[in-house]
Amino acid sequence: MSENYFRNWPQRERLLASPSAPLGNDRLQNLVPLLWKESPISIPTHSHTLYHECAEQFQQSSSPGERLSMGQVLKKVKENGEGNEDDHTEGFPDLARWPPELSLAVLSHLNATDLCLAACVWTHLAQDEVLWHSLCISQWGYASIYGMPKEPGFSYRRLYLQLDEGTITFNADAELGMQYFISQRLVKDIPMEIARFLHNTKRLNSRQTRLYLESRRQVLDHLVELQNFENQHLPEALRRFFQSLQAPNTQNSYLRALLEKFSLRFCKCNPHLGLSSDMVYILCFSLIMLSVDLSSPHIKNKMSKREFIRNVRQAVHRADDELYGHLYDDIYLRGHVAPNSED
Repeated sequence: MSENYFRNWPQRERLLASPSAPLGNDRLQNLVPLLWKESPISIPTHSHTLYHECAEQFQQSSSPGERLSMGQVLKKVKENGEGNEDDHTEGFPDLARWPPELSLAVLSHLNATDLCLAACVWTHLAQDEVLWHSLCISQWGYASIYGMPKEPGFSYRRLYLQLDEGTITFNADAELGMQYFISQRLVKDIPMEIARFLHNTKRLNSRQTRLYLESRRQVLDHLVELQNFENQHLPEALRRFFQSLQAPNTQNSYLRALLEKFSLRFCKCNPHLGLSSDMVYILCFSLIMLSVDLSSPHIKNKMSKREFIRNVRQAVHRADDELYGHLYDDIYLRGHVAPNSED
């Protein structure tokens, strides 16, 4: 291999590290010029064909939950290759014989379990730091350790296992889980750092997160500040808020604290609306009560639009029947503002 092959590696690494980059013709066109530029390497035509077949199998799944496993993909590629007289390769080719860009492009679409299985065959490729770094970012978008100096022997594969262990512990007991994250130096014991970790992590149990935040109001303050409700309709903003922060099923001090912080943040994001935080707070409570009224099977006499407008007008002392009517219509047509609250 020429020196140019290694000189282009950082650019290849950036292409492979992007979790959102599609696997297929577009990405292959980005990778192949880097591979061939001033490099004597040649790739057999049948290798490109198998690469595209494998890419097509991965792209058929639109979500990680529907994604085929490595074994299923290899089986389908092999079945599709049977009877093809032009393809002289038996089964799936050895990725170790491929240029590293193409091999890593295929492996980058595996989850952690399948990547560990692939390591049984392609040890060096499946333990590549780029792949495991991408997996960490896809599950835990932010962790304090990402920006810390790395100690000798640091491995993103080991970091993934630590973050996974902490997540499992957190989902069983939030206090113990957070103690694990902090003791392992994965997250700094600073309210803002903890808030950023919670905000960017997808796999944490919403109920355990709520229990943790009930006793960590400083973290809650920073977590609300990370929300962006700019140019959003109030009911939709409230739904997004309760999707990230589970609402309790009773009107307690925590719910009131949530709505107070939400009202302040909503007004800060939308100063052009001319709404006060007190008015938004009252409207939020009214929307929650309306949501319960319209969605509960135990309430037979549902609140009418006229009744809702009259009640809100009396509560906020401001005549804006058009706004209140739009709020009612949103709840009536789209449902509860806190659908993920505890039953």
